[in-house]
Amino acid sequence: MSLRLYDTATRQVSDFVPRIPGRVGIYVCGATVQSAPHVGHLRPSAAFDVLRRWLTRSGYQVTLIRNVTDIEDKILTKAAAAGIPWWAHAARFEREFTAAYDTLGILPPTYEPRATQHVTQMVELMERLVERGHAYTTGEGNVWFDVASFPEYGALTNQRVDDLAPEPQSADDVADPGHAKRSPHDFALWKAPKPGEPATASWPTPWGRGRPGWHLECSAMAQHYLGAEFDIHGGGLDLRFPHHENEQAQSRAAGYGFARRWMHSAWITQSGVKMSKSLGNGLLVSELLREAPAAVVRLAIVSAQYRSMLEWAPDTLAEAHSTWERLAGFAARAAERLGGGAPSIEEVAAAELPQEFGAAMDDDLNVPAALAVVHERLRAGNTALAAPSSARADAAVRAELLAVRGMLDVLGLDPAHPHWAARDAATSAARDALDALVTAELQARADARAAKDWPAADAVRDRLKAAGIEIQDGADGARWTLTT
Repeated sequence: MSLRLYDTATRQVSDFVPRIPGRVGIYVCGATVQSAPHVGHLRPSAAFDVLRRWLTRSGYQVTLIRNVTDIEDKILTKAAAAGIPWWAHAARFEREFTAAYDTLGILPPTYEPRATQHVTQMVELMERLVERGHAYTTGEGNVWFDVASFPEYGALTNQRVDDLAPEPQSADDVADPGHAKRSPHDFALWKAPKPGEPATASWPTPWGRGRPGWHLECSAMAQHYLGAEFDIHGGGLDLRFPHHENEQAQSRAAGYGFARRWMHSAWITQSGVKMSKSLGNGLLVSELLREAPAAVVRLAIVSAQYRSMLEWAPDTLAEAHSTWERLAGFAARAAERLGGGAPSIEEVAAAELPQEFGAAMDDDLNVPAALAVVHERLRAGNTALAAPSSARADAAVRAELLAVRGMLDVLGLDPAHPHWAARDAATSAARDALDALVTAELQARADARAAKDWPAADAVRDRLKAAGIEIQDGADGARWTLTT
């Protein structure tokens, strides 16, 4: 089965055929660095990290661009309120986003351009649009895209201009007083400075000083790094309109093919409402990391299919933690059993994966179905571990360990990868302490069974079960695993 992916523009799942055989270019809209990241911000990056890992595992050379919007109304407003330069405010939160990406195991993009570094490319794009009759100015520093000049406007989101509300769709669509747009649907390519804004927040253009509109910057950076046409443009569901619709319009009006496929990850919601800092329901990544290890947070985010809404409930992290304990526990016990014969990181990265797992991932990144295969092989691995050590039994343990770790590696969740091992030192110490206590209980149970004191042995088992610890009796003695 070949890789099939959903395309927002066609509203269909179709075979993925890259523009250049063996190579894939992806542009993902990154952060507007005006405040600290919450978990909703991280879902698109995590979703496209899984896509990138699966493409790489499938033999493609992937170039992934993820931008940073480091100039924007909210950045200027919040920096002014804090009494610091706007660029210092942006740099602070860019670092926080980078730290969150790194902590959750999201691979660094091939390039991560900032909007303020690409003003030259933006001006060139505007010049092209003006020359082609798709853009106009209403005064010093204001340049607008003429929606009426581009009949295909609305194609991405399947909307007709006549059906769109006449109100502005974003702050970038608001004209300054005295500089009215031709149409309420026209959007800003370049914005004149507002009174009181610092001079450092504007750049010279043939139409006067100003700063970029939000939509213009992504088109310019995507074209600069990936060319006139590239394979996939991704982002969160909320960016389809107006941001991505406007990106497509201005890029194609300029004569570029732009994105061949559009992919959007769904929201993380609470009580059915989109998670958003403006709504006061954004869970900061820093807060979640105080509640659970980073691997658990990542597992909670990527475990749903990327186009499905992910409802963040009070037990979301607890369920992910239980799953992670089972996966990491098996990997640790299997590695202990195999000793120096455990698979290396390089072997895991190159391992042949179960056919059912590959079919699930090729089906528009169906991670829930892929995780079902992981759990099947996990159960087989635990069964193999319960058998007495022998060449045949150990070979079975190794085969299941390699399969489980290989599949989890695609999801960025191989428990034995150094990224997680280095970050789970405290968790490992806690587990060691728990292991010592449980081992003492298991010894008391073994002593009771040897003395045929069955009530005492059962009492130990019941205490451990109530604590969420399952006992597995085998020829080599009793082992334990967390179940909750």
